[in-house]
Amino acid sequence: MTKPAGQLRILIVDHHLVVSAGLRLLIENQAGLKVVAMASNETEALAFAAVESPDVILLDLDLGGENGLTFLPKFRDVAKNARVLVLTGLRNSEAHQEAMRLGAMGVVLKDQSAEVLIKAIKKVHAGEVWIDRVTIGNVLNDMRRKDSKHRDPDEDKIICLTRREREVISLIAEGLKNKQIAARLFISETTVTHHLSSIFSKLDVSDRLELVIYAFGHNLARMPG
Repeated sequence: MTKPAGQLRILIVDHHLVVSAGLRLLIENQAGLKVVAMASNETEALAFAAVESPDVILLDLDLGGENGLTFLPKFRDVAKNARVLVLTGLRNSEAHQEAMRLGAMGVVLKDQSAEVLIKAIKKVHAGEVWIDRVTIGNVLNDMRRKDSKHRDPDEDKIICLTRREREVISLIAEGLKNKQIAARLFISETTVTHHLSSIFSKLDVSDRLELVIYAFGHNLARMPG
């Protein structure tokens, strides 16, 4: 389906119709945002995603008798360009982490402000990962509990990082993309890519999200204020 230039198309997946209707009003009150469909279960969600080709999918994890985590990866098959943003009332850090692992670009809690939701939608649409302080805090607390009785096993890995690699990590944590990092450090994008490959190998992480979480957990970057 062809969309108007500059318009961001959104699919809402929530089994509470009143919630979906309220979200629609909130979202469409913002210039350039359009809700193209509202689904209440997996079948509807995948069908609408295939037909409407949304830019962003707002997915609740608790869909009554269904769990959004079970079909989250399927969105890649029917709407490969869509970004999934989890919007949930579940305060379960393990579920949030699993959603990110399965392909979600971020998590927003339903009791957060409308401004936070709109900002998250736009950030995710731009290709950035949305990790708010609540989610980061939960992840870090889990990490600290696991390591509280042991010497940090990653100390040797961190020592191996070069000064430049630490700079790249800090900028990644700020949300900068490779092109922006290259400009900030006066190096080429290819060099940034090489640095990232080295960082991923040294720290044993597989993507930018894991790197950001690792960096916050090991004081390689400052959490956003």
